[in-house]
Order: sequence, then structure tokens, then C-alpha cells
Amino acid sequence: MRGCGCGSILTFSTNKDMAVILNIESSQSASSVALSVDGNVEWSAVEREAMHQATDLAPFVAQAMEEVTRKELKIDAVAVSTGPGSYTGLRIGMSLAKGLAFGLDVPLIGVETLKLIAVKAMFRNLNFTGEEILVPMVDARRMEVYTAAYDFKLDALIPPQAMIITEDSFKELPQDRQIWFMGDGAAKTKDVIKLPNAHWMDDVLPMAFDMVALAEKSFREKVFLDLAYSVPFYIKDYEAVHGENPLKQLLGC
Repeated sequence: MRGCGCGSILTFSTNKDMAVILNIESSQSASSVALSVDGNVEWSAVEREAMHQATDLAPFVAQAMEEVTRKELKIDAVAVSTGPGSYTGLRIGMSLAKGLAFGLDVPLIGVETLKLIAVKAMFRNLNFTGEEILVPMVDARRMEVYTAAYDFKLDALIPPQAMIITEDSFKELPQDRQIWFMGDGAAKTKDVIKLPNAHWMDDVLPMAFDMVALAEKSFREKVFLDLAYSVPFYIKDYEAVHGENPLKQLLGC
């Protein structure tokens, strides 16, 4: 798998410790499934219409399993995007992934959607130095987004949260580093965020085939979800940040 040439933790070569992983992504309008073998995408399918998530994910999985049988492989884990994102899409994806993991008796891996978008941006721009700050954004509504800020080790400089974007947003980030915004919620912020070191990257949407690096990393480190109790990471509306929590402002506390 190719990396961004900047020393990212997500650049690695094929080795015997890697696995056969079924990846499911349904956090946004597009839904997709990918089969990865030893860190390489062997098969994938994408449906870009949100209304088809409930009907297309299962057939995609069936096609992936046919590929597994044809190549005489064995699924080692199921990976699913955990959000934030579409409530309906996340529920469908999580339910399907949990059922598969249970039926196949394999671990379930959770891939955070915001990290997934950041990783896709890393691989998109091969000119990154590794000093940039990546700010993925998932559209919520109006000027609200689900967002976080990461360095190239995927350490959170701003933790995942719902945020109402204003001209003061992200001013706490270092001004001597280039800040890149991406995801389906980023475009609407271009006329609001006035940071001199801000840049935008278009068309960075999460897909199942983008999950491979993060899913492999979790598999190697044995970081798995609890099949019984795992739920999507929705980020509730009342957690929106606009200076202070608006619910607290409303209640006067």
C-alpha cells in the first residue's frame, strides 16, 4: 500500500501478520463494501445513493463472500465505520457488521469516520510533509459539522465533536502549521473560516476501500469492538459547540 511519503504511521508493506478483512462503510450518502487481503483491496463495490443503503449493503456483502469462496480465503475480521454520520446508515452498517462477525465467529473492528476521512486525505496528497493538521468535517446541518483535528499520527488536537462553524473556529490550532479541511461538511466553511493558513481539499469522502490501513492497524494491535454492546458514534445534537454549549446557555447554567 502506498503512503503519502511523509513518514505516516499508515505506510506499511505486506507481511504475514496481515489479514483478510471485510470492510463496510455506510456513514454518509454513499455505502460501500471492500474485501482486503494482506493490506490490498481485492474487491469493492459502491452505491452512491443513500436511499439504497438498506437494499445494497447486504448484496454487496454476499458478492464479497463469493469472492472469498472463489479464492479459498477465510475472513479474519469484519470492519465497520462507526461514525459520526448518517443515523440510518450507521445503524444499518453496524447491525450488518455485528451479525457477520457473530456468524463468522471473527472480531469486529470499528473505524472512526473522521479518522477515515483524515487518512484518505493523507494518501490523496503526496506532497504533505507530515507537519500539516488535518480537519475532517461531516456535514450535520446549516453551519454545523461533526469534526476533529488530527496530526499525522492521528493524535487528536481537537477531539471529535459537533461544532457550529464561526469565524473564530479553530483559532486555537497552531498558526505556524498548514491546516487542511476536508469531507462533505468542509465546502460550506470556506466563506466563514478566515485563517491565513487554511486550505481545503475537495471530494474526500469515506469509502470501504479507504478503511484498509486503519482496519489492519486495529487487527494487528487486537483493538476490537464488543459485539454485544458496541453502538455507532453518533455525536448528539445537543453536544454542539458554539463558544459554550447552547443547551447550557438556554438553561442559564
